[in-house]
Amino acid sequence: MMTHTAEQSNNLSTPTPGAAMDRKVEKKRAPWWRDKRLLIALAVIAIAIVGWRAIPARGSTNVDADEIQTGKVARAAFDDYLPVRARVVPATTTLVGVMSGGQVEELFVQDGALVTKGQPLARLANPDLELTVLSQEAQIASQLGGVAGQNLGIQRSRVDRAGQVAAAEYDLVRARRDLDIRRQLHDKGFVSDAGVNSYQEEVDYQTERLAQLQNGRANEARITATQGQMLDATRARLQNNLAAVRGSLDALTIRAPMAGRLTNFPFQPGQTLASGDSAGQVDSEGDWKLEAEVDEYYLGRVEVGQKATTSDGATLTVSKVLPTVTEGRFRVELTFETTPKQDLNRGQTLEVRITLGAATPALIAPVGAWLSEGGSSAFVVDPDGKHARRVSVRIGRRNPRQVEILSGLEPGQRIVTSNLARVKGDTINIR
Repeated sequence: MMTHTAEQSNNLSTPTPGAAMDRKVEKKRAPWWRDKRLLIALAVIAIAIVGWRAIPARGSTNVDADEIQTGKVARAAFDDYLPVRARVVPATTTLVGVMSGGQVEELFVQDGALVTKGQPLARLANPDLELTVLSQEAQIASQLGGVAGQNLGIQRSRVDRAGQVAAAEYDLVRARRDLDIRRQLHDKGFVSDAGVNSYQEEVDYQTERLAQLQNGRANEARITATQGQMLDATRARLQNNLAAVRGSLDALTIRAPMAGRLTNFPFQPGQTLASGDSAGQVDSEGDWKLEAEVDEYYLGRVEVGQKATTSDGATLTVSKVLPTVTEGRFRVELTFETTPKQDLNRGQTLEVRITLGAATPALIAPVGAWLSEGGSSAFVVDPDGKHARRVSVRIGRRNPRQVEILSGLEPGQRIVTSNLARVKGDTINIR
């Protein structure tokens, strides 16, 4: 019994193998920075804060500082001028017209040649016109023959009337001579009174006859003079018609209207041209003018008579302003007052400065893309440089570097000169 009890006591005091592994081990708590839920919550809060800061306040627009260009408003001299790029063109250009249509039969010159006034350029063939001219010439010649016949009849009538007057004068002279002889015989008593009276009657008759012939001759002369003037006018008209008819054949020869260089003359033998077509042009050679396209903003400021200068010092005058606006631009012409130092060629471009007015003191701002919106407002940068606020402005004259400020800005202010088309509201937040 005792032995069994001792064994049980030994068994209770001796630990069983593996009994220590069944002990409960407490788990260590992870650091807070490793808590995924906490990290996600913090990330959401950070994104919300950044997003809130990125959203501009109502009526304002956020713009990066490197996208902003600024300029200072100052009081200085305003140079009232307009620079343009002008193209050299001939001072005088005369079109070559086709007077009578036909087929090109022969070319006498080529495109680009120097020609003199009246020089033949080409000859056209028109058989129908030639037949018409021959027929008209025959008709006019017949009419001229009729006029010549009437003139011949007038001259013959004048000659006949002159012959009758001459015969009457001769008969009167002879009758007076016979009367004188009979009077002498009567005075000597050889002839009676009756013998003298018959000769007196003959003299009276011849005198009356001569007077009537002379009166008729005078009346006829007045009539034939009027008729002769009418015939002369008819003959002159017919001759002019004949010259015009023959000139229509001469019109088949195309001639240069002035001396210069022939351009736009690309014709070939056999080509058909209609009456009224353009057959090229003749440009004055060595006599030039300039043409320039100007922004429509200056339409009311560019005037005829204003002076201009080229980059090499040649002076010009605005000779013509064509006010038609095409794609926002209009055209002006300038004529040289002094000969340019360099030789010019057609199509060459020159830098020209048109003087619009004298330099005067003014409040000016730099020209920039901010004017593309019309220049009715500008953004003034705050002194701290963090914001720019819209103000209404009124602008005046403008040149490529300066714009005149009439109201809305003060000297020393700095304005945004870059393009503001995407700005919404009246405030720019400069980031």
